[in-house]
Amino acid sequence: MANNDSTASGVLVIGLGRFGSALADNLDAMDVEVLAVERDADLVERFSKRIPVVEADAADPRALEQLGAKDFSAAVVGVGTSLEASVLITGNLVDIGMKEIWAKAISDEHARILRRIGAHHIVLPESDAGVRVAHSVGGRMLDYIEIDEGFTIVKMSPPKETHNFSLAELNLREKYGIQVIGVMSPGEDFEYGSKQTVIHADDLLVIGGDGDLVERFAQRP
Repeated sequence: MANNDSTASGVLVIGLGRFGSALADNLDAMDVEVLAVERDADLVERFSKRIPVVEADAADPRALEQLGAKDFSAAVVGVGTSLEASVLITGNLVDIGMKEIWAKAISDEHARILRRIGAHHIVLPESDAGVRVAHSVGGRMLDYIEIDEGFTIVKMSPPKETHNFSLAELNLREKYGIQVIGVMSPGEDFEYGSKQTVIHADDLLVIGGDGDLVERFAQRP
């Protein structure tokens, strides 16, 4: 039965390997309600002083029921080394109607299986990191995040043609098909892009749009 409880909140992190533990640590540091689930008693003991964690096997649907998994608004399946466990856990989360399921995959084939059984988001840590580095090395882009197919967000240095002009004057959306989300000036707080925002040579732009269009804009001198 689907979980339609609008009061559901918090993130369930299943698996405390390098990926899951780093995720749980960061969520906790951000004051996000988080509960980690790990079947390895040694790992449970190691992380119990840092984050809320319970020892359980999430591949068993009864375990998810006992720890109240359906009361969380999102779950992350950090189990990647065991394909069987990853698939069973993801399937169990689908069965209880988890609203948002993020699942780690270790290969494209693994990712396809997880999508087919109902995972909403797939994370390929090594592949994603490789893509980000490839777009950043030796170029204008300082960071690259593909939010979804067809939409990418990039942090980059501004092309020369934008220096000392306002966003209204540049009209980048009409000209290049990209949107300036915000501007980061040295020593200043992040500023959301507006028509009055003026871009300077030492600023950093946060832009969004179709991946190909964003890349073309980032390659301008």
